Amino acid sequence: MKKGIEYLLQNNKKYKEMIDYDYKYLCAFKNKKQMPKEYLNGYEWKATKIYRKLQANQDTIWKKYYEHRLHRWELKTGISFENNMTIGKGFIIGHWGKIVINGKAIFGNQFFVTHNVTIGRDIRGKRKGTPTFGDRVVIRTNSTVVGKVNIGNDVLIAPNTFVNFDVPDHSVVIGNPATIHHRENATEGHLPEMEI
Repeated sequence: MKKGIEYLLQNNKKYKEMIDYDYKYLCAFKNKKQMPKEYLNGYEWKATKIYRKLQANQDTIWKKYYEHRLHRWELKTGISFENNMTIGKGFIIGHWGKIVINGKAIFGNQFFVTHNVTIGRDIRGKRKGTPTFGDRVVIRTNSTVVGKVNIGNDVLIAPNTFVNFDVPDHSVVIGNPATIHHRENATEGHLPEMEI
């Protein structure tokens, strides 16, 4: 199979579109016009940049290079994407630390995750599989979302919460065992309002 010149070149246009949106979204989240250098040199932003480079170059020769870079970064930081390339526009890592994102999970736009979060699969039963997330989802520290479940739009998963069931739109999920609390604008104050 012959491959064109595009296969040999980095897809900088796609990368720039994604990372520019992430940067603007991050600035809105932090309520800043621009991010300080200390943050831009931090693990969270560097992980986001490498992830977006790999995501943008899935159809180029650079894919393997960025897979290698991301894997090395995973070993250093504990932030593991497991080759998941589905995270949409507006991705924020709140704090670095052990984060595991299953490679087959599916994500919408405007997704926030922080340390000690696991997004995984269930290997048996009616929930065998991996989660699907809507837009505007926040997962706070020490939480787990596992199995073939649907997490709706505008959902906040509170710290220390275990989720292995479907969550409707506009919900706050709390605890273990977890309970769902309906709340319009559940992510208000946790995510900035910005057009997708």
